[in-house]
Amino acid sequence: MTAIEALKNAPAFTVSELSSALKRTVEDAYGHVRVRGEISGFRGPHSSGHCYFALKDETAKIEAVIWKTAHARMRFKPQEGLEVIATGKLTTYPGSSKYQIVIEAIEPAGIGALMALMEERKRKLGAEGLFDEARKQLLPWLPEVIGVVTSPTGAVIRDILHRLQDRFPRRVLVWPVRVQGEGSAEQIASAIRGFNALPQVGRVPRPDLLIVARGGGSLEDLWSFNEEIVVRAAAESMIPLISAVGHETDITLIDFAADKRAPTPTAAAEMAVPVRSELFIEVDGLARRRLLCWQRAHEARRNELRAAARALPAAGELLAIPRQRLDSVTASLPRALKANTHAHFRRFAAASARLTVRVLRGQLTQARHRLIVAGERMTHSGRALLAKRWDRFAGLSIRLKASKLSNAQAQRQNIARDRERVMRLAERARRALLTATQRLQARVANNGQLLGALSYRAVLARGFALVRDERGHAIHTAAGVGPSSRLDLEFSDGRVAATSDANRPPAKGATKVVSSEPKAAVPKRAVKPAGQGSLF
Repeated sequence: MTAIEALKNAPAFTVSELSSALKRTVEDAYGHVRVRGEISGFRGPHSSGHCYFALKDETAKIEAVIWKTAHARMRFKPQEGLEVIATGKLTTYPGSSKYQIVIEAIEPAGIGALMALMEERKRKLGAEGLFDEARKQLLPWLPEVIGVVTSPTGAVIRDILHRLQDRFPRRVLVWPVRVQGEGSAEQIASAIRGFNALPQVGRVPRPDLLIVARGGGSLEDLWSFNEEIVVRAAAESMIPLISAVGHETDITLIDFAADKRAPTPTAAAEMAVPVRSELFIEVDGLARRRLLCWQRAHEARRNELRAAARALPAAGELLAIPRQRLDSVTASLPRALKANTHAHFRRFAAASARLTVRVLRGQLTQARHRLIVAGERMTHSGRALLAKRWDRFAGLSIRLKASKLSNAQAQRQNIARDRERVMRLAERARRALLTATQRLQARVANNGQLLGALSYRAVLARGFALVRDERGHAIHTAAGVGPSSRLDLEFSDGRVAATSDANRPPAKGATKVVSSEPKAAVPKRAVKPAGQGSLF
């Protein structure tokens, strides 16, 4: 019997059952594993946020997947061609009959991989122009406020503060961040952008200089300052930025994007501010130099003034010629005054000779003639203007009469239309009022019928009575009537006063008294005679 014939009696698996069995076998046999290989086929996260790629070496390849939540927590992100060590769970994918690893953590395979990744990222960011010297800013000579992005618990911030206090005390704003570990890169980038987002004039002043600092460490410890988000934030900073990460031998990508690199955090503090004592000495020296320069300039001006004074002539020599000219003018002044007087007298005599009586009369006659001519012209002009205005007013009067007639006709037509509209509205109002009155009358009649049906007086009309006590309160039971009580009996046609009998007990089958409330009283069924038997 062959092996095939021996398996004919074995139960048959469905495809789903076989896939599930293989999945359990692989997961139980291997569980969590660490795999070293090169990332292949990585094209970035899928639209769903998950990452799909493969890990390969020289002879084999295994499919890999990183779920969205795990990818968000990863410190190192997968990149094409990077050699990594992946930690995850080995499982199968029944949809395509293949096995795969679900990666939960990923790390570069050694320092060489980190350096290769760093060089690749440096070439990429350098090609974008983030490391160009032309875009770097000059540091302020003496900043008023210095912003420091570092860990609040390390020795770096204390070294910076002590160095600033020794050289030139300045106001320092510290933005506490994590400088290594998960989420540290995002915090550093947010701190740089947060300082740049502060307003120029606000409750928290905007720093004039930023220092991003961290102590020394391994390449893995300093990797947060090689992340692309940190480098881009440093390059976009509008505030001059000093990078002080690690020791002098440590190189990170933020050093290339920063405006200035300091070998140590202490050196960054020295770059930020000058030495105050040296400034005092320099200011004193400049003050002495300025005083000496002023003294020398003052002495030079004094010597120049003395030389100019020696070169100038005496006051008598300067005033000799003007004095002689004044004497000459003074001697000729009387003759000039007499000649000027004679000339004015001659001109006055000539003018008076022309002003005779005959001349004046002729001028007066000419003026009168001109006045008469002007009056006639004005009279003629006034008559012509009056005639022109009269003709214009006549035309306007005719146009006014015509417009009045047309306006009156239009108003009559409008009045006729309005009268017809008012008559239509009045007819509609009359019909609406009649309809509303009929509706209200019907409603009043219905309410009257309903009131009569619900009134207790209809019950009294059927032979019942309403019993009240002395205070006018309705009595509902016989127990509520005391001996010799004054009662008021209301019938349909009036009221009767009565007194209760104290010697006769109330009958057991007495009818219940009707209430004065709007709810109608219902009489009880009459009691059968004691001597009549029951058919039931």
